[in-house]
Amino acid sequence: MIGIIGAMDIEINGLRERMTGAEVRTVSGIEFTEGELCGARVVTAVCGIGKVNAAMCAQTMIMVYGPDKIINTGVAGALSPELNVGDIVISDAVVEHDMDTTAIGDEPGLVLINNRPTVRIPADAALTETLGAAAEACEIKHLIGTVASGDQFVSTSETKTAIAQKFGAMACEMEGAAIGHVCCANGVPFAVVRAISDSLTDGSAMEYGEFKYLAADMSNKLVLRYLVAVER
Repeated sequence: MIGIIGAMDIEINGLRERMTGAEVRTVSGIEFTEGELCGARVVTAVCGIGKVNAAMCAQTMIMVYGPDKIINTGVAGALSPELNVGDIVISDAVVEHDMDTTAIGDEPGLVLINNRPTVRIPADAALTETLGAAAEACEIKHLIGTVASGDQFVSTSETKTAIAQKFGAMACEMEGAAIGHVCCANGVPFAVVRAISDSLTDGSAMEYGEFKYLAADMSNKLVLRYLVAVER
């Protein structure tokens, strides 16, 4: 079974509407929908915005459904000038850019996973590669790299540039690293697929409002192509 998590309805509705034999269950206030999608057995969920909601959703999904892997899909802000609205970033790692214990000598972004310190949480290499192949098949421009997550909507080019320089990240959002953290702690392969909704400018909030639906459709398109490839 493949788990698919998005923060907002627009990031999951396009997948959920195509599911067959859907069974809905609410756990901890989160609605999980299990069924068939492109021939694959999947469970989807809308976790809500932010790292705590994302972590709670991922842990619940793992404990209740036991997915073989989890994909976090949705939209993100660009941290690279190479990325435009509608382009895709696929994670090879995730970081929590707002985690900061530097005052006691730690690296920026340092977290403990099963008591092991790390900054970069690695995504599953095979899953990342297959998602990249799906993007190629869809002829979607994509980059593979680090996705940064934090509990803030990053709206200025100055802040975006700082995150990119500090962590070598290509995109920023608010859930992926929390999902990756939980997956890593539980030994579940994961990857993050994010379509760009706002570019590396100071007009991010306006761009996001205008382009979030387009970006969500692009990430859904890639996930659907990935599922077809998995079942082929």
